[in-house]
Amino acid sequence: MNEFFEDYQYEIIYIIVTIISVVALRFLTTFIQKRALKRSVEKLHYQSDGTLKTVRRILNTLWLVLGIIAIALLFVSPEVNKTLIDNSKFIIYSAIVTISTVVLASTTNKWFKWKVNKKNDEHDDPTSLKFLRYIAIGAIYTTGVLLILLVLPGFKGVAQTVLGGAGVIAVIAGIASQEALGNIVSGLFIVSFKPFRIGDIIKIEGGMAGTVTDITLRHTVIQNFENQMIVVPNSVINKEKLVNYNSVDKRICVRLEIGISYESDIDLARKIMNEECEKHPLIIEKRTLKEIKDNVPKVRVKVVQLAEYSVILRAYAWTANPDDGWDLRYDCLESIKKRFDKEGIQIPFPQQYIHFKSPLKTEE
Repeated sequence: MNEFFEDYQYEIIYIIVTIISVVALRFLTTFIQKRALKRSVEKLHYQSDGTLKTVRRILNTLWLVLGIIAIALLFVSPEVNKTLIDNSKFIIYSAIVTISTVVLASTTNKWFKWKVNKKNDEHDDPTSLKFLRYIAIGAIYTTGVLLILLVLPGFKGVAQTVLGGAGVIAVIAGIASQEALGNIVSGLFIVSFKPFRIGDIIKIEGGMAGTVTDITLRHTVIQNFENQMIVVPNSVINKEKLVNYNSVDKRICVRLEIGISYESDIDLARKIMNEECEKHPLIIEKRTLKEIKDNVPKVRVKVVQLAEYSVILRAYAWTANPDDGWDLRYDCLESIKKRFDKEGIQIPFPQQYIHFKSPLKTEE
């Protein structure tokens, strides 16, 4: 045993020092991460988004891998030693690039969030900033990956081509027809021409309606009135016909259509619809001074169609915004139905009358 320790004294000390160094570095990394996290919470009143934990995991993994390689150098041939040293350089380079990429992306993300919050406080439109945030972060991560590929012999040429100006144009031209790029380009069109913005209430052809909550590189997120999140690809929504209820004037005209039977009193039905709409608390004044002076009703009710089974009456009621419009619609439909029942106004439904030209013959 003594002879073993004497023969391998240097190697044993080297291994012990390496293990202690790895443990110490991992402990120091964790300690610094916890102190930095505590400081950010106490002084900056900011809860970490996981960046510090990610950096800690990368560094701890780096120390462990380098420690294993350092110990392995004792047991391999000189040729393999050179390979391990080259791999160590690549691992260190990759770790530095990865940490730099993560930190830069996190810092960029925080800056954009701060600008977006500032825009919201000033009641300004943050749509462009939110979209640019996705582009900036995506570009940072893409650059980080390409920088790592630069040191790989098999990918070096590809990375250099993509990083070059001509390479970027070639890549874009090559994948221009792909769905991913189509969504990005459509997103750029949406942000540039602003058919809608974040916070707008829109209705897409087909009946889908809600509030725009986010516009990413790939899709637009809409929160409907049932609090469900609807994800629509940018390339799809860019082609759809849509109604933006927040364009310039947020006031909305609610059209209530109800059919009554041909035997019912049209004037009475019109009076009921007018009264029920006008007494609703969300109704707003849309008449001009001249119309008010001429006693034009606040809610106009017109016969718009003589249908097969009914006479269609339509009431035009104005509200301050689309949300109030939905509430008024549902409340008035219920109150009008109850008044119709009370006043004897019938809402018809399809019926069939069968007439026989001759009496039916029955067997005796």
